[in-house]
Amino acid sequence: MINSQMTVRDVALQVPDSTRVLEKLKIDYCCGGGRPLAEACVSAGVEVEKVIEMLTVASHSNEKDNGSLDFQSLPLSQLITHIVDTHHVFTKSEMDRLAALTEKVIGAHGQNHPELIQVRDLFQRLCADLEPHMFREERILFPHIVTLEQAVTKNRPKPFAPFGSVNSPVRMMMMQHDAAGEILRELRRLTADYTVPLDACISYKTLYQALENFEKDLHQHIHLENNILFPKAVELETH
Repeated sequence: MINSQMTVRDVALQVPDSTRVLEKLKIDYCCGGGRPLAEACVSAGVEVEKVIEMLTVASHSNEKDNGSLDFQSLPLSQLITHIVDTHHVFTKSEMDRLAALTEKVIGAHGQNHPELIQVRDLFQRLCADLEPHMFREERILFPHIVTLEQAVTKNRPKPFAPFGSVNSPVRMMMMQHDAAGEILRELRRLTADYTVPLDACISYKTLYQALENFEKDLHQHIHLENNILFPKAVELETH
């Protein structure tokens, strides 16, 4: 049963389809998921009773949908494969596409909409943070977690961690997730929730829609890491 004192993170974990509802209501379930649902609803300006009703409907639809992945029960190696193949691939491809699209829209509308320059600068900062972040995950942290899981499963000695403990890179990654979340919030504020102006062309509309989709995917991406993968990896190391 969902109640107002549950943390937003626990709601997202208990009802995977709830992330769609939370996204729609602009309730942070990844970086800011540690807050009670009631508090998050106040911040978002929505009634907690109405939100609980929407989440209950989502939980029932989730029970009927047997085709969706149960991320909490996936082996960590499979969860990592999903994160890389789904979210890392999407993020990398969209960073390149949106960088070019932003320049195109600035060329056509930058004079009348100087906020586009700030949008470009913020997005560039986000990309500059995400590229090395994903690289370190794919080359260092994720392979270590996979090896750790294999060792525990086969009752073998745990692998040597050059960073001391998995806690160290996990803390760093979560701090970087927080920084990315701040940039996403600033982008949303700057674009008035991705509302296109009346004189917007198709490219302008495409840019804002794509930036919003980028945000949604990154939220889900961070949720899977912060709330499922990282805690399980830390627990596995101390098992």
